[in-house]
Amino acid sequence: MNFEFTTAARIIFGPGKLKELGSLVKGRILLVQPKPALPVKVSLPECVPFSVTGEPTVQLVRDGMALARQERCDVVVSLGGGSVIDTGKAIAALLTNGGDPLDYVEVVGKGQAITKPGVPFIAIPTTAGTGAEVTRNAVLFSPEHHVKVSLRGQHLLARVALVDPELTHGLPPAVTASTGLDALTQLIEPFVSCKANPLTDAICREGMMRVARSLRRAFETGAPDARADMALASLFGGLALANAGLGAVHGFAAPLGGMYDAPHGALCAALLPAVFAMNARLAPNRERFDEVRRLTGDLPELCLALGVKRLREFGVRRAEFPVIIEKAAAASSMKGNPVALTPAQLGEILEQAW
Repeated sequence: MNFEFTTAARIIFGPGKLKELGSLVKGRILLVQPKPALPVKVSLPECVPFSVTGEPTVQLVRDGMALARQERCDVVVSLGGGSVIDTGKAIAALLTNGGDPLDYVEVVGKGQAITKPGVPFIAIPTTAGTGAEVTRNAVLFSPEHHVKVSLRGQHLLARVALVDPELTHGLPPAVTASTGLDALTQLIEPFVSCKANPLTDAICREGMMRVARSLRRAFETGAPDARADMALASLFGGLALANAGLGAVHGFAAPLGGMYDAPHGALCAALLPAVFAMNARLAPNRERFDEVRRLTGDLPELCLALGVKRLREFGVRRAEFPVIIEKAAAASSMKGNPVALTPAQLGEILEQAW
């Protein structure tokens, strides 16, 4: 019963809440957004745009830091999906901590602690999946190492997480499916994690219930109430993973995302049923998996209905399984998995998802 819970200093949720952004920001703003920019009207004074194309890289963060310093920006606002939010999060933190991103990232970098508060950072998600607006890590792609790695710490938490479900209304079905299944994964993994606690349990239960009733409707019809449910479920997933960790799905997704050109959510969706089945068979907390089934229904059936692709459709080759397994075993997300999986068991998961 001993646990801590940390999150963004302030969370604002609700349809139409984007219009409050202007009252939340003071100073010269670095506006981090995707390219092409989203068709969203944001009225901000003294705004310097910075574009993110594809996955955030170590070099992209360096470029953003350089622009923010050149333009004397003292606030960072991210308006976009998980890649955009993670880019802004890293820029905001490193502007005050100095050095290079590789000084702070894990696995391929020095893994130094981020010791100083960053400049004020506001995160505004436009997808319902990553929960990055309330997490305390930023995932960056290192092309030279062919892997995705994180920099972590309390000082990466947003000053404000502003979640407006209306920003997700235009998402195409495929993106709705992959990001929605990422959200579901980020509710299931913390719930069965060896780091779970009563507070994250409550959040995960509520989030899984909302995904179960709304993901297919959001995918099929885009109904506003279903979109709102998924935006809230995504937020809850971020709250849960930041405090109870993840598991083998994300342990695999990190190296796979670095090795292949595949969306993170789509990789999680491809892996979820196989990882869930393996953990349910081996983990000591099997009653947790029974509860997940009661809350969410049949996961393979849901993935089939949402058109989830298999790993081979993203170019994953059997010959590369040993490298994937080695990298996945070393991933930080594996620390939260409810049972330690052997290389043979990790290989079995890949076979089932392939």
